[in-house]
Amino acid sequence: MSRATQDLTLVLGGSGFLGRHVVRAALDEGRARARRWKKAAGLVGSAGREPQRGLEDLAGQIVFARFDLARAGEVERLLSDLAPARIVLLTALAKLAVCEREPALARAANTELPGRVAAAARALGARLVHASTDLVFGGTPPRESGFRETDPTEPLSVYGRTKAAGEELVLREHPAALVVRLPLLWDEHGAGCGAGSPLIEAVRRDERPLLFTDEWRTPLHVAEAARHLVRCLALRARGLLHLGGPEHITRYDLGLELLVASGFSAEEARARLRAGTRADAGTAELRPEDVCLDSTLARERHALAPCGVAASLAALRSTEARA
Repeated sequence: MSRATQDLTLVLGGSGFLGRHVVRAALDEGRARARRWKKAAGLVGSAGREPQRGLEDLAGQIVFARFDLARAGEVERLLSDLAPARIVLLTALAKLAVCEREPALARAANTELPGRVAAAARALGARLVHASTDLVFGGTPPRESGFRETDPTEPLSVYGRTKAAGEELVLREHPAALVVRLPLLWDEHGAGCGAGSPLIEAVRRDERPLLFTDEWRTPLHVAEAARHLVRCLALRARGLLHLGGPEHITRYDLGLELLVASGFSAEEARARLRAGTRADAGTAELRPEDVCLDSTLARERHALAPCGVAASLAALRSTEARA
């Protein structure tokens, strides 16, 4: 029996790169549902060490809740107090180098915390969507269409191994949960595509970021990933689901597309970037060559059809033109 006491969608890790978009998407979806059904919109909450960061403009509209994953029992107390009906779990330690240097911390954030949240969510009767990564793969190349949900995981890094272990623990503790494997996420400013800071900002500072020509991904715009994660809350799906973009593309080619979309010519874009390999960056042992995801199940069974890079950029330009 469900013990959830309020219509609350709680985003754990709500102030992160993806989390801020998920909070806003959940707020938009709740308001749209309220208009459609002529009822009050449910609550949306952001939880984390700094739950309001990047969401300051939403003060008074959403719930902010602080928790520290390092404190024993704190996330369980938080969930018991708030009793959310829906949980999106995004909290993770995602930097590969940090995970290699601090494997115990990676295990706490990427394996143990998801298991604890899953157990608490099951006790509440709450819907749980847990975000994982394409980097649970990499030991062997995928089929031509990309990795499917049924393919065995073969991570190369501590990050990938702890995330794969977290997936297993979530589904063991809460069999009705949905684990969504996400690809490389990017935004129109070039955040996420591989530079130390947003790509376009770095280039305009006259830096020449190194982007890999030998790492293949199925990238997805971060706001679109957020909208699909929120839609997953309403699905009956459980187990594993891949949610990648339709294109198999390198980080270098993604960077070129983003620079051209921001106003650089193709020639200027190539001159502003350094094409390199994972070996050039000293990360070949940790970064797989190809972790492209096959998202056929999301598209055909659940009507989730993420856009490619060009389509996402065109949609963003159309939105800007209407504003």
